[in-house]
Amino acid sequence: MIRSLLCFLLLPSLAFSRTKPNIVIFLADDLGWGDLACYGHPRIKTPHLDQFANEGVRFTQAYSACGVCSPSRSSILTGRTPYRNGVWRWLPVGNEAHLRESEITTPELLGKAGYETMHSGKWHLNGYFNSDKQPQPDDHGYDWWFATQNNASPTHKDPKNFVRNGEEVGPLTGFSAPLVADEATHWLKKERDPNKPFFLTVWTHEPHLPIESDPEFQKPYADIENPGIRQHHGNVTQLDYAFGQLMKTLDELGLRKNTFVVFTSDNGPEGSGRGKLSAPESQQNRTWGSTGGLRGRKRDSHEGGIRVPGIIRWPGNIEAGSVSEVPIIGSDLFSTALALAGVPVPADRTIDGVNILPACAGKQVERPVPLFWRTHIAPTKSHAAMRIGDWKIVADEKLKEFQLYEIKKDWKEENDLAKEHPEKLAELKAKFLEVWEGVEKEGPSEWWKRQADQERRNQGRKKKSGKLAEGKDESGDFGLVRGGKVTTSKFGYLLDTVGSEGFALQKLATPLQEKATFKVKYRSAARGVTRNACFCFGPNPTNNDLYKAGTLIGMGKHGIFEGGWGNVARGISKKADFKSDDSFEALITIDLEHGEAAMEVGGTKVVQKLPASLEQVTYVGIYAKDTRSEFSKIERVK
Repeated sequence: MIRSLLCFLLLPSLAFSRTKPNIVIFLADDLGWGDLACYGHPRIKTPHLDQFANEGVRFTQAYSACGVCSPSRSSILTGRTPYRNGVWRWLPVGNEAHLRESEITTPELLGKAGYETMHSGKWHLNGYFNSDKQPQPDDHGYDWWFATQNNASPTHKDPKNFVRNGEEVGPLTGFSAPLVADEATHWLKKERDPNKPFFLTVWTHEPHLPIESDPEFQKPYADIENPGIRQHHGNVTQLDYAFGQLMKTLDELGLRKNTFVVFTSDNGPEGSGRGKLSAPESQQNRTWGSTGGLRGRKRDSHEGGIRVPGIIRWPGNIEAGSVSEVPIIGSDLFSTALALAGVPVPADRTIDGVNILPACAGKQVERPVPLFWRTHIAPTKSHAAMRIGDWKIVADEKLKEFQLYEIKKDWKEENDLAKEHPEKLAELKAKFLEVWEGVEKEGPSEWWKRQADQERRNQGRKKKSGKLAEGKDESGDFGLVRGGKVTTSKFGYLLDTVGSEGFALQKLATPLQEKATFKVKYRSAARGVTRNACFCFGPNPTNNDLYKAGTLIGMGKHGIFEGGWGNVARGISKKADFKSDDSFEALITIDLEHGEAAMEVGGTKVVQKLPASLEQVTYVGIYAKDTRSEFSKIERVK
């Protein structure tokens, strides 16, 4: 097989042009390393991908280029690590970061080499989708595109937000992955020039939230009590079905033999992967992806956040049913596609990825730039990483503290060898900082530095409150209480913060990264002048990091503000007509994609802008200042 690959790469240019293979990159979203049957999952049914693995090579050490989606996608198309190519973070609507036109992409280069190009599915490489403000898929070399900015909306079922070649498609009937595969099938059969080779990227939304699975694909899991698990597992089977349909199309068109097909994922699985069997059927309980025992999950630079399934098929050139332990990464697909097409790699910029055709035959590849990861919203202690050979170094957010692992022996990263091997640690640390310095100089560092500067300015203006005393929770429903006491009442809960300000928080099973609406009822239970009650939310369980949205009853206003009570005047509020002993029902929508929080109470709507630095909400709860207030249970309505 090695000889076959090398002979292919050494063909004369004229002969090569007649044998250019078609190239398909099929990308799943939030699919964990352990989520497929062929990677050891004990329950999830993935017959089409299992068969695909039997027909090609299955990589045991395939990596995404980042622990979150937009950056890893940018690397697939450019061959460059995310901070270098500019897509340094996941991209909410309206964000200035995007895949720049100055970047050179695979479809651009292959298009010039005679390929036809098509993209179907999630895009997520700009903040201004289908807009003249930022480049769109066709600006990056795609002849035909059918895409969404980020997730299928409102869910995978009957999505409404697809755009085809710049025109909104409108409501569709069906489920996202099959719809995405159907569009690719339509293009293959009806739109492309059959006399030209093609480059096709099919990027599904499954199994990313908001998960919704066809009941047909949930049937194999009917014995599972938890509906969230049934939904998740069915979602992976739904993805597998879509992949199978696309492979069937290649067979029907006689394209199997001359098509190089890659299947992989953009990062590790969302959520904790745990939950209560008695949990209600809700979106937050559908994140049951598996890391296969790896440490960490999505966002993490530990293996569970970045190691993903990786399977490649190329009949006659890659040994069927083989397994490769050679580490590969998403950015390698750029150089590999160019090698297949006989197109030289750009020489005017750093290309991090390499041609992995030798790795398909189990042979090591030489890397001028080591495997490197940095995830902007990773856990503080595992913010970045680099791997050379079997050694991996993991850095904290400030790039000051480092861990060291020998991955082949310790693939679960259970034994930090930093103290045991100080010389190896020093060697890798020096190389890590050298790589990062080059990335920072070459990438648009003003984008991430500007956000950090804005955050510092905002924090400088915000009044910081002192540390609140530990509170009491007599209801048993709140994981953390500060500055007060929570008891049950006929209304639901009574929060007593007389003499202080305080809150009671519940931790979300899955951090909110996009949009959700919560409903809560509340009323004053105080006799004095100080009367207020607020829903609160934030990334951290501290008063300074929580946003409050509710009613300033003593002031006759509804409002939203950030931090402690001393920042009330800095927030947004509106006068309203109500009595101090009224009961209120508030709908609070947190929309991180568009950077705002909106609250509706009794016909009054208040909207507060949220900073770009607020990238996820981990806690929700109730808040009051120097008063006694009653609250209902918090309900997540959508």
